[in-house]
Amino acid sequence: VMAMMDLLVADLDKEIQESEVEEKNSQEEYEQFMEDSKTKRAQDAKSIADKEGFKADREAELEKSTLEHKSTLKEDMGKAEEIKDLHLECDWLLSNFEARKEARSG
Repeated sequence: VMAMMDLLVADLDKEIQESEVEEKNSQEEYEQFMEDSKTKRAQDAKSIADKEGFKADREAELEKSTLEHKSTLKEDMGKAEEIKDLHLECDWLLSNFEARKEARSG
């Protein structure tokens, strides 16, 4: 009976020791996981900040390009209007050339 009790005590001590080692290993894994998570969060935060900065730069470029496009479009419309006016004036001169020539000579 005493040998059985000694065997049970030895088994119990062994299980306690295994539990302690397993708990220690689990604690180390948990601490490593938390450290990795902290590093990942810091990297993600930096990545987000970088991407937001890049996005802001692209939006500023887009705004600038949009304003330049509008300005260029207005200039082009002004030039087109000027060309149209010149064309109409030339058409009028060509259509009335003979009449004006006769009026001057006549």
